[in-house]
Amino acid sequence: MGSFFAELARQASANARREVEAYAREIPEFGYLDTNSRARAETLEYALWLRRRTVELSPDNSELSDDDLGYIAAIGELRAAAGMPLDARQRVLRLHTSLMLREINEATEAQRGVGVDELMRMMNWFAPQGERGIRAYSQGFVTALRHRLPYVEQAALLARSLLNVDPISAELASALGMELPERCAVTVIRVPDRPAGDRDLESEIEALVKTHHAPITWCPGSGSRSGELIALIPLQPHSVPDLAPDLLPDLVSDLVRDFAQALGRPCAAGTATSPLSEVADALDLARRISRAAPLRRASPRLRPHTVSDVFVELAVADAPFVDAWLHAVSRSLQPGPDLLVTLDAYYRHDMHRGATAAALNVHPRTLDYRLRRVRELTGIDPGSTRGVRIFSSVVTRRLSEAWH
Repeated sequence: MGSFFAELARQASANARREVEAYAREIPEFGYLDTNSRARAETLEYALWLRRRTVELSPDNSELSDDDLGYIAAIGELRAAAGMPLDARQRVLRLHTSLMLREINEATEAQRGVGVDELMRMMNWFAPQGERGIRAYSQGFVTALRHRLPYVEQAALLARSLLNVDPISAELASALGMELPERCAVTVIRVPDRPAGDRDLESEIEALVKTHHAPITWCPGSGSRSGELIALIPLQPHSVPDLAPDLLPDLVSDLVRDFAQALGRPCAAGTATSPLSEVADALDLARRISRAAPLRRASPRLRPHTVSDVFVELAVADAPFVDAWLHAVSRSLQPGPDLLVTLDAYYRHDMHRGATAAALNVHPRTLDYRLRRVRELTGIDPGSTRGVRIFSSVVTRRLSEAWH
């Protein structure tokens, strides 16, 4: 064994102790190591074993054995069964990798005459075997989660891991019987604060997960009963052309309608498509769309909004002086009878008088009177190009509750 590997072997016990101390100090979920001597001894035993196996295998570039990987998986399973969350697992892996690289650097510094070939042998071994070890640890972790958590919570974990680009996503998806697609539609359904008497949504979300078989998670909002439902809906490659974002598959709209129906209250949905590797950016866009979109009740026509639906409102939300002006226009309509509701129906039916009047259950002459009243109060004809541009944004901003 060369001097570099001998130095790593000599420092293995001290480095293992340092790792255990770092876990207890930097990862709250390992705080119990300061009071549980048995758990501390077991953690130290594993840390020391891993370093000794590294020194034994890396000089000859030998692979971790099946027994080695089984032991690593058992550690992952043990920690998940004890209640360690996914984000803590990621912090453990990052800290462990950082400490191992630090130890390699320290051994190099201690043996200044170390040959480049020894260091290269270590690095050539470390990357692929480290990846195999992490995969085994993740498999064990997921095994425990599958036994400990209900199906709906596993689907929520999968959604969050995909959004965080966590490699454990593949293991979670396999455990759930889901395939990870190349592209997906990240859909956010915004639910405003609901009355205290409304039931919780656990059973509705569980039914949604089981029906649509997709990663779905609920994110509570600042209000006591508000929040967002986030779903990652698989898409077939090239199923949604880049220049035609409205052509979403039916399963996206089906999920939104199913949830809106179960909710029984107005909600707003936004969606953005992306490759699986870019879902975090898609979530940000879908969330912004849902906040700009009008709140609607369930209906056969309900579908999630895309950028093309609310691109004006998205720009307005980032221009406070424009938003304030539109708000003033909205206030000028208050003296009229149901003018905002009328304008909403008017534009949703492409300014068709008959269809709009039927939707409002009023006579066409009543509709004409209301549109004339809009013109009198604002000086803007709602049927003109200028009127469409202004009033359609006023209606959407008002119905999105952006002006609360």
